[in-house]
Amino acid sequence: MAYRGRIENNDDLRKTYASPERFTAGFAIGIIAVHLIYPKMPGNVANATTYSFPVLYKEVDIEIEKLFEGDPDLKNIIIEAAKELENQGVRAIIGACGYFAHFQKDVANAVNVPVFLSSLCQLPLIKTSLSDYKKIFILAASGDNIDERLLEKVGSDMQRIVVHNIGTLDSFSPIRFGKTKLDNGKLMSDLCEIVLKITSERNDIGAILLECSDLPPYAKAIQDVTNLPVFDFNTMIDLVYHAVVQWSYFGWM
Repeated sequence: MAYRGRIENNDDLRKTYASPERFTAGFAIGIIAVHLIYPKMPGNVANATTYSFPVLYKEVDIEIEKLFEGDPDLKNIIIEAAKELENQGVRAIIGACGYFAHFQKDVANAVNVPVFLSSLCQLPLIKTSLSDYKKIFILAASGDNIDERLLEKVGSDMQRIVVHNIGTLDSFSPIRFGKTKLDNGKLMSDLCEIVLKITSERNDIGAILLECSDLPPYAKAIQDVTNLPVFDFNTMIDLVYHAVVQWSYFGWM
């Protein structure tokens, strides 16, 4: 039985199952993160205070533009990172960039725990939830790299999807290129302006998906101006955590 908090007494201790001996324990979610240097706001996948549960990070030193493109030379590096997290005892593996989707199947086939490398893994679920006449609006760090080949890796396709590239925004350049100072307020304003414009011009947008792992800090502001469901990395991570760490329920009847 999995316990959400501390073990209260010896009865609780007897009910738990012993796991293999490791130098540390208790990390249910393992996150593969690219070595990028810029401020990681609370809500960012790479900021550990985002979560109400412990997470374990594994850094990979790869070029983000090559990840956007799905460079096959990155495959073994990402697989080895996933295996290291698995060896440390994580129960599920996440990738802190939507374009890890290029390697979703490779990693899932290489380890024995669930793998959700991209926020785009939520697309089949979101599509199922919406009317056939509704579309999903995706804010993407590199819109040109979201295509049929990429989406096939996460069980989806380009149907009922509207992609908007934010990679060219000046306010996003500190995240993508890391050469200027991040203006958090400006980026939030630019993102809200984009989604408000698009959703005002068309009435077929049923949900918004934030591809980039840096965008969850702006999810609430985006929802406030659109009144639409907003999915991001953290909606996925919370769901995955609840699946791999269930707990008992207490209450009254």
